[in-house]
Amino acid sequence: MRIFSSMSGRVFAILLLGIVGSAMLTSWLALGERQKTISQFRDSHALERAEQLVLAMDALPAANREAFLKTAPRLGLRVTALPSVDADQVSNSAYATALGERLGTTFKVFSLAYKPEYCPRLAKENHSDHVPCEALGISLSDGSGLRLTIMPPRNPMPPMRPEFTVFLLLFLCSIAVLAYLVSRMTMRPLNQLAQAATDLGQDINRPPLPEQGSSEILQATRAFNAMQHRIRQHIQQRTHMLAAITHDLQTPLTRLRLRLEKVSDTELRDKLIGDLSDMQMMVKEGLDLARSMDNNEPLKPLDLDSLLDSVCIDASDAGQDVTLSGKTNSAVMARPQALRRCLNNLIDNAVKYGHYAKLSVETTTLAGQKMVHVLIRDGGNGIPQDQQQKVFEPFYRLETSRSRDTGGTGLGLTIAQNIAQQHGGSLRLANLPEGGLEVQLSLPVTAI
Repeated sequence: MRIFSSMSGRVFAILLLGIVGSAMLTSWLALGERQKTISQFRDSHALERAEQLVLAMDALPAANREAFLKTAPRLGLRVTALPSVDADQVSNSAYATALGERLGTTFKVFSLAYKPEYCPRLAKENHSDHVPCEALGISLSDGSGLRLTIMPPRNPMPPMRPEFTVFLLLFLCSIAVLAYLVSRMTMRPLNQLAQAATDLGQDINRPPLPEQGSSEILQATRAFNAMQHRIRQHIQQRTHMLAAITHDLQTPLTRLRLRLEKVSDTELRDKLIGDLSDMQMMVKEGLDLARSMDNNEPLKPLDLDSLLDSVCIDASDAGQDVTLSGKTNSAVMARPQALRRCLNNLIDNAVKYGHYAKLSVETTTLAGQKMVHVLIRDGGNGIPQDQQQKVFEPFYRLETSRSRDTGGTGLGLTIAQNIAQQHGGSLRLANLPEGGLEVQLSLPVTAI
């Protein structure tokens, strides 16, 4: 079941089954002890009654004993002639020994061999699976004999009272609520830590987690906050270094371009200016890469349809073959400038290497999260399957039409992927059956 795939569900199940199992074991032991106590009390009471009747029978004249048995509780007593038995050779039962100890040495108590006529009730009920009854021989002080028949104990289950079911349901419900609260309380810090790790991938500058809770959770929280601080420092240092290098290169490159304009050899000047233009483009895209790793721009709700319309109109005005179909009717939490840069890069790549860009949108729901997908298709040669992940690496270029000859530096998709991941989304590449490449930008939809 899906609930048991989560840690909280498993903890809940273990607690619930453990407590219910412990309660059932305790109840079973308590009922067994209760049955044992009742059985001991019943045996003691039966011995006491048998002792009283035997003493009363011994005190009566022999002629009155039969009449007394007709009016007194009989307990299976019969006045009968007993067989001649050597008491030292008889293996007396526990009941016979106990009754003999109660009556004293004046009376002789011994076990008799089992006979079916000693158990008329069992024979009548045809309880062949029951333990046969026990017969004791009792010799009175005057030598008269009594036969005491001891029937096997009956242990019927007591009837279940109606309120027992209500109490049982209340007990199970209280145990379930307790197990649920304990599992939620136990898993809440872990869920918060997991959510913080997810948020960290989207916003490295998010506030640190509050350091509270048990010692183990406190230690994990402090380690997480320290890790976030170190990652943020590392990214900031790398971003500032790259931005500083690319920014400082702009000035000498501009001066060099101005000086190249004065070169009299037209062919040489054109070649040098072309190389310089490539260098300036690399510096510009290096600066864009640094900006894509710096997510200081605040997140805000953004109408994705309006952004797509604006980007496509700007591209069309610039002379690019770009079309858009479909509406998402959705909003996303985004950094507007960064997301616009991501879409511009994807459209520029499609037009540059595939001659046109056809944009369409669709929405799906995965694990309760609504996602919007922006599909960008071109008419190029596509990308080999084994290189589709490599093109996201900085400065990686294919040896086909997607090379520096067409103006590419290998940073466009890297920048787009950085921005997509900062928004909790992803980029996916796929070759189209009819030719061309499809880039899918997936973003989570925000409920506003």
